[in-house]
Amino acid sequence: MAGVLQRRVSTPILDLLRQGVTPEKVAAAIAVGVIVGVFPVIGATTLLCGLLAVGLGLNLPLIQLVNYLMYPLQLILLIPMLQWGQRLFGAPALPITLPKVFQMIQASVWNTIATLGGATARGIVVWLLASCVAAPVIYFCLLPVLRAAGRMRKVTAE
Repeated sequence: MAGVLQRRVSTPILDLLRQGVTPEKVAAAIAVGVIVGVFPVIGATTLLCGLLAVGLGLNLPLIQLVNYLMYPLQLILLIPMLQWGQRLFGAPALPITLPKVFQMIQASVWNTIATLGGATARGIVVWLLASCVAAPVIYFCLLPVLRAAGRMRKVTAE
């Protein structure tokens, strides 16, 4: 397991550091990928990550890699975020499960949007509030690790 994580996650990140990408930009790209990767709208994260990568001048492949790694977490958090949004705004609880959401989408995307639109908007507010806390925490936790990794790479390269 550790070998797979090193080969698929840490080595590509370290390779990006060797390509002249700063630890600050890598930390920002990872933070954006994590935060946007759990956005409570299935199918929207790739476009959002792409727009943010271009707009913020961050590494697009890295953001998308992190975004795709977050997909299971996005699915796990989707219903709770919708429910928390309902509670936050005093709306009735949703009697819905993830399989039911997928059934609704398969039956009719537009009907799903119409049915869950308000709950999704409230879930996005929850996501925004959580993101304001989580993004800086992720960024500032990763930054010293990435700086140290960059220094280690420079020492071993010399």
